[in-house]
Parts: sequence; C-alpha cells; structure tokens
Amino acid sequence: MTIGVLALALLLPGACRERPSSVAADPYAGLDRAILAWKADIVAHDPSCRAPPAGQKCEMFEVSCKAQRTISPGERAAGVTARLVADMTWSGFDAKGAARTAAADALFEKVGGAWRRSAYGPVNPESCADL
Repeated sequence: MTIGVLALALLLPGACRERPSSVAADPYAGLDRAILAWKADIVAHDPSCRAPPAGQKCEMFEVSCKAQRTISPGERAAGVTARLVADMTWSGFDAKGAARTAAADALFEKVGGAWRRSAYGPVNPESCADL
C-alpha cells in the first residue's frame, strides 16, 4: 500500500464518527432552517413578493442582523432555551410593480428543541437594537 492510500484508510473511519456533543448542545442549532422557512413565508405571503411583474421575483434576501434577547425566568420555566431577533431585507415590488427594498423583523424562540417565529420590531437593521 502506498503512503497516501494508507493515510486515507486511516482517516475514513474517523469521518463516520458522530459530531462532538458541543454541536448538539448548541442553543442555536436549527436556526438556519428556521430562517429559511421565514424566507419562504415572505416569498409566499408578503405583499412585496405576491404580485411581481412578469418574469420577476423577490430576490437578494439578506439577514442584516441577529441579536440575542434576554430570556425571562418565566420564559425559561416555559421551556425557552434561546431567544433572538433578526432583520431580513430583500428586493421586492410596490403595488405598481416598481422595484423596492423591503424588510421584516422577527423574534425567534427555541422551545423544546423547535424554533418558533413571531413578528417583532421595528429594529435597527445594523444592530438589531429595538427602535
């Protein structure tokens, strides 16, 4: 066996191991999927995306900020393990079909390992500080 093949044979079993437990303990695990679901909801329901001109669509979605929020003792007792606010911007359209920048804010809370989202805001799109 060549050295390269031997090294590869030694590395492959390690590639199948589980991720370190620190990843499983990440309070923000799954947030990326919750944000993608938020984007899909915006595309489906936000007025700026519902009636674009022919051949156009909402695009250039960007999460401009995310910021933790304090979890109150009552929220913690109710199972909230993570809480944050995010601001998202995108290129949408006004009622006449003209391109315009649109934005939305949301509060994400992780309860029982699942993320839930609710309307929030307004926040500063650079820092996510409440306005």
